[in-house]
Amino acid sequence: MDIREPEQLMQGLPDKAKVALTPRAAGYLPSFSIVAPAYNEQEVLEQFHRRVSKVMQDLGADYEIVLVNDGSRDGTLWLMRMLQAQDPRVSIVDLSRNFGKEIALTAGLDHAKGEVVVVLDADLQDPPELIPDMLARWREGYDVVYGVRTQRDGETWLKKATAKAFYRLIRRVSRVDIPQDTGDFRLMSRRVVSEMRGLREVHRFMKGLFAWVGFPSTPLYYRRDARAAGDTKWNYWNLWNFAIEGITSFTVAPLKVATYFGLSIAVLALAYGGFVVGKALLFGDVVKGYPSLMAVVLFLGGIQLLAIGVMGEYIGRIFNEVKARPLYLINRLLPSQLKE
Repeated sequence: MDIREPEQLMQGLPDKAKVALTPRAAGYLPSFSIVAPAYNEQEVLEQFHRRVSKVMQDLGADYEIVLVNDGSRDGTLWLMRMLQAQDPRVSIVDLSRNFGKEIALTAGLDHAKGEVVVVLDADLQDPPELIPDMLARWREGYDVVYGVRTQRDGETWLKKATAKAFYRLIRRVSRVDIPQDTGDFRLMSRRVVSEMRGLREVHRFMKGLFAWVGFPSTPLYYRRDARAAGDTKWNYWNLWNFAIEGITSFTVAPLKVATYFGLSIAVLALAYGGFVVGKALLFGDVVKGYPSLMAVVLFLGGIQLLAIGVMGEYIGRIFNEVKARPLYLINRLLPSQLKE
């Protein structure tokens, strides 16, 4: 009998054996759904359609391009209608208003009909030319192939630094292993998308939800390009709120920090109170120190308000979830000709 530790037994085994992969047929071509949420992307939409179409036609697979109009105020919807008139493989999900990228992406997944689904940003920062490489990993047996950014072109050093810090922070505090430096760019099998459709929480952090469903996954490292055209819709305020959404959706660590910090302050305050009382009894301490007293009171008041604010963030999310409203409403649905 082999009495070695499990870790020793796993050493020397190929990666496929470690994750129990079942390879798919080498020559098999699944049908594809390319899902792309878009908000005010009229400058880049035609180029996006052209590049994606070329990649898919070179592959020779049946496909559809699911364009989600997230309440755009420019000519984005008009361009989508024009593209669909020229290409019956284009599907349009026109939302009734702007619901945000996470909800728009959910709407796209809900209406994707392909055997595999690829999520792409309409701004072409994630190159569609990597889809064949993702397909090769899918054929190895993986259900999820997610893009990991080795370099982010066209972004400021501050945005890169804060993004790097955020991904490392949420991976450390979350119970779900969320890959670092990974966005929404990924290929997913039909069973992963089916499970994703069952997750209907209002406050959605899609990168975390993609990781939460599990299934065999593998990274694909790539260099992220600058936007092909147009301007980013993500300012620092939006990114800050997005970070709060991610942290509060996948961990209760802020509540624990508030509890431990409050307990520590209480212990220190009790010790200091004992010191003050003892000093007064032994030495008859004269009343003084109004500025220091005010500083302590204001400090403790600020800590209390911070803790209440943290609890309020979670309570507000509970409030929004229990209302059980639909995630989005569709103004118009124009499906492609791809059959499920």
